[in-house]
Amino acid sequence: MATIELTSKNFQDTIENNDIVLIDFWASWCGPCQSFGPVFEAASEKNPEMVFAKVNTEEEMELAAHFQVRSIPMLSIFREQIMVFAQPGALPASSLDQLIEQVKELDMDKVRADIAEQQKNQA
Repeated sequence: MATIELTSKNFQDTIENNDIVLIDFWASWCGPCQSFGPVFEAASEKNPEMVFAKVNTEEEMELAAHFQVRSIPMLSIFREQIMVFAQPGALPASSLDQLIEQVKELDMDKVRADIAEQQKNQA
């Protein structure tokens, strides 16, 4: 599956209706973003069961602000509507492949239990 453009209009629907969503926050003037783009695109071709989305931070400032994007490119990954990864910087293909495998292998029941525990301790 090719990458899709993610906007404030289709964001919620995309996250809610897909198991795993990878989001690349980028801008056209950003050199590292241009380098990471083909890596992200290649990963999308290898993993058609996932959604690979790109957010143009120049056009979608509200989304970028919501995710506190301070440095681009920034990769965020959602699994079952929970953000499980967010980190700035361009990844090499091998690191992105490893990260995708780790996300696939996550025990989401444990992740939800850990989040509930953290929320309980903050109350």
